[in-house]
Amino acid sequence: MNRIQARRSALARAATGFVSQPEPRTIGTFAKGRQLTAGNFLFAGYLVEAPETGIWDLPMPDSSFEEELQGFGWLDDLASVADGPARQRAQTWLSEWIARYGGGHGPGWTPDLTGRRLIRWINHALFLLNGQDREMSIAYFRSLAQQTIFLSRRWQAASSGLPRFEALTGLIYAGLALTGMERFVNTAMQALARECAAKIDDEGGIPTRNPEELLEVFTLLTWAASALAGAGRIAAKEHISAIERIAPTLRALRHSDGGLARFHGGGRGLVGRLDHALAASGVRAGANTGLSMGYARLSTGRTSIIIDASAPPAGRASYNGHASTLAFELTSGRRPMIVNCGSGISFGESWRRAGRATPSHSTLGIDGFSSARLGPSRFIGGHRRELLTDVPKKISVQQAAGADGISFHGSHSGYVSTHGLTHARELVLSIDGRSLSGGDTLAVLGDKSKKQFDRMMNRAKLQGIDFSVRFHLHPDVDAALDLGGSAVSLVLKSGEIWVFRHDGFSKMMLEPSVYLEKNRLKPRATKQIVLSGRAMEYAVRVGWTLAKAQDTPSGIRDLEQDDIPTL
Repeated sequence: MNRIQARRSALARAATGFVSQPEPRTIGTFAKGRQLTAGNFLFAGYLVEAPETGIWDLPMPDSSFEEELQGFGWLDDLASVADGPARQRAQTWLSEWIARYGGGHGPGWTPDLTGRRLIRWINHALFLLNGQDREMSIAYFRSLAQQTIFLSRRWQAASSGLPRFEALTGLIYAGLALTGMERFVNTAMQALARECAAKIDDEGGIPTRNPEELLEVFTLLTWAASALAGAGRIAAKEHISAIERIAPTLRALRHSDGGLARFHGGGRGLVGRLDHALAASGVRAGANTGLSMGYARLSTGRTSIIIDASAPPAGRASYNGHASTLAFELTSGRRPMIVNCGSGISFGESWRRAGRATPSHSTLGIDGFSSARLGPSRFIGGHRRELLTDVPKKISVQQAAGADGISFHGSHSGYVSTHGLTHARELVLSIDGRSLSGGDTLAVLGDKSKKQFDRMMNRAKLQGIDFSVRFHLHPDVDAALDLGGSAVSLVLKSGEIWVFRHDGFSKMMLEPSVYLEKNRLKPRATKQIVLSGRAMEYAVRVGWTLAKAQDTPSGIRDLEQDDIPTL
């Protein structure tokens, strides 16, 4: 149906120009723009070096690579450079797309990609049309009209969630900006209001529980509201209410360095994107004090901790979900320290599966098992994805603040069905943010769980149930065993020194790990602190502390520059 409607839309009457043009709000990366002008194409974790090849003639290593090309997100990067070579590349690739795919052909004719493409074409109209002849201008507006009409007929086919938000925002943008297309605006506004009411919950969260995806949805909603306001219209109350609910949730998911917590397939987000979106929203509410989209936040002094305190996403929303219940990330000032490995989706299916498993997160796991299991795969968004199944069903959370600091207590039943064991985690962050005390407990609760534990002990020949508590470190952290192997010293690029210790009831090791992030060609090597033990009885506890060294000042000046992004 997408192909049929795309070709029918090619018969549409062309728009003749702009009625109004929204202020460009998309943010590109200068370094990526320079790489594009040099012929280095890095998309979806794949690098194609082809300085003499047009972008539409590139070998496509993966469908996700081609989707990123078709969405025209790279226009933001070229526009951030905005010199002659960058403009020439953008204009050439635009005209080639119209000639090759403008008749309704190719993989880019899906509602979400069309919405994404329309937003970029309209945002960067001056950049694209500067110095172009009349024939190219006519072709540009004809294609915009065709894509708008296609979107008006097919936005319902977009998958619920981010793809549909992209499609509807693109339709609003185009309807407001192009002559003869304003008839689509009211329908798109009403549909967007319904989507906001249905998919943004009372906590300002979305079903996937992906913080970076929530930021993308929030950004689209603020863009649409701003475009409507610029055209003298008022967004629907459901639309405005969704923005007001999401803003405090994003603030709660924001680490002290400005990056997002990396959970359930999400990354840190583009540098500055979160702060820019929050400022543009005009919502002044602070961070939530309770759970935000199922995450708990502890923050004092220069230290922020974000904990996955809920069950993973369920059903179709779990296609990128991770078995990360009770995992946490810790950032000190501008420097991430304790992290999760992240999403390996851009490095292939094996890395994607590994990134979803419990051992790839900073939490306790029973060796060989995850707190949620992967189930059968389904086609979602054109890709075969495995959904999560057998997720923790019983989760309890308590937070409190006292004279000594703020505390978190949580437990989940992710190992009850397999081993009869409940995992409980306690965290206490001191009032000055200089120390974190923690404890992880595996306990048998109830007669049914005792029987299951006894069965697993018999299977293990009474040798116990092996488990590990992992603390993955950011690649910029310099870690070394200290004090005869009884502690780990962690040196941050800011100059801060933290020391990790444990209570001696487990074996501590410093092992290799990986840091998975988008727009890199391969995983980054890093380290992890591992406390390994064995559950021999109905309850076992591992205690640990992470504290700044005494000679590390509280208000250290962090002037060290981050590395310039490279391929």
